Amino acid sequence: MDDEPRTPEASGAAPAGGPPHMRQQGNLTTGPIYRTLLFFALPTLGSNVLQSLNATVNTIWIGNFLGETALAATSNTHIIMFLLFAGVFGFGMAGTIIVGQGFGRGDVEAARRAVGTVMGMLIVFALVVGVAGWVFAPDILRLLATPGEAEALALTYLRVVILSFPATIVMVALMMTLRGSGDSMTPLWFMGLTVLLDAGLNPVFILGLGPFPAMGIAGSALATVVGNIIGCAGMIAYIYWRDLPIRLRGSEFAYVIPSRSLMRVILGKGLPMAAQMLVVSGSSIAMIGLINREGVDTAAAFGVVQQLWNYVQMPAMAIGAAVSAMAAQNIGAGRWDRVSRITRAGFAFNLLLTGAVVAIIIFADRALLILFDLGAESPATPIAERIILLGTWGFILFGVTMVVLATVRANGAVIGPLLVFAVSLIPVRIGFAVLLYPSLGPDAYWWSFPAGSLMAAALSLAYYRYGPWREGALLDEIEPDYARERTLASGEHAGRLNPSG
Repeated sequence: MDDEPRTPEASGAAPAGGPPHMRQQGNLTTGPIYRTLLFFALPTLGSNVLQSLNATVNTIWIGNFLGETALAATSNTHIIMFLLFAGVFGFGMAGTIIVGQGFGRGDVEAARRAVGTVMGMLIVFALVVGVAGWVFAPDILRLLATPGEAEALALTYLRVVILSFPATIVMVALMMTLRGSGDSMTPLWFMGLTVLLDAGLNPVFILGLGPFPAMGIAGSALATVVGNIIGCAGMIAYIYWRDLPIRLRGSEFAYVIPSRSLMRVILGKGLPMAAQMLVVSGSSIAMIGLINREGVDTAAAFGVVQQLWNYVQMPAMAIGAAVSAMAAQNIGAGRWDRVSRITRAGFAFNLLLTGAVVAIIIFADRALLILFDLGAESPATPIAERIILLGTWGFILFGVTMVVLATVRANGAVIGPLLVFAVSLIPVRIGFAVLLYPSLGPDAYWWSFPAGSLMAAALSLAYYRYGPWREGALLDEIEPDYARERTLASGEHAGRLNPSG
């Protein structure tokens, strides 16, 4: 049965008479697991789709209005921005876990401390990186071997778009912590606003429509800056207007200056998750280097298939984010029986949703490739079809890994997931591609993707079954004295749920 006891005492959730901000937010510790997980994951999936569509639309604007040289310039900048956001993901995910466990316990203060600490750390990080990025932008682009004809455009684009970095970082962190509190709809609305502004203002600023001067590639970057600043400001205003529980007031603003133990935990959990992002991007760069040796047609075919694979991954990533938020709240509430059922529900939805997208791409490959100007006459088309056939099904296994590792991360286990990705992506995926190339030719590259995914799924399931990730609770690592006080006060709900601001 999927239904759970509705009484707060049975669930470990906030009692019905608790503060309004606890009642209005998504309580993920009670109710039907499958339905709750699905309705939590769908807005996250929508946010991911909007983000990808935004990048696609902006690429179309730049390609049509400014040409291939401008596209090359922006692609180099996107690599840099992805690497910078690896740190944001790590720290934001660490904060999300603490926020989720805090809400699961009904401990608003612990959740707000995490929000304040993450914001304080990321604002400093954004300012330092922003200044360094502006100053060293020419050196970074030369390090990436940016083509000479695109270097000036890339420098202009990078220096403008990096102005959006502080607002973008704060917005991403707020979205992640909101999901930890059980709210996946607010991030969707403000992602939609940001995308609408960014994609809509691109042609206006590029071409100089209306009262605006024509700014070329700088206009595309400025559209991103405006969209992210307005989106971030709007989200902050909405959080305070609705009095959402992650907001800070009065003395709570002191939480942006973290305690030593809280900063140690966020760094200790965030850095391995950032390193995981670097492993993923590093293995992708290595694979692209191998594929580029096969010539322009193969490189073009793989580039188009990568665009399709971005959409294949989205259901698994959305389900993983939902599983992580739900598992964190239930771990905080001590509902370990629900944690295993949440994981099983994640498996089921991954099989259904990712499997459906995989089937569509495999069986409708020719029609989809035409959208990217790969018609029947293109020499890249049969190569792309071969890549789709051999490599796409492995993303169902990728979804298994995302669900399992989302569960274990919900209790702060980060080294195991890092090792899973490091082993499956570097020695397995890259090793498979290199060692089997003499016998399989380019097919070795396409088979290496499901091979790596199979290893990742096997390792993650083994870690889930036998690993020590269930030991302790992340909140208890932060401040032992504070944790003991909470334990002593656990018999009195009002003492635990009373907000400090």
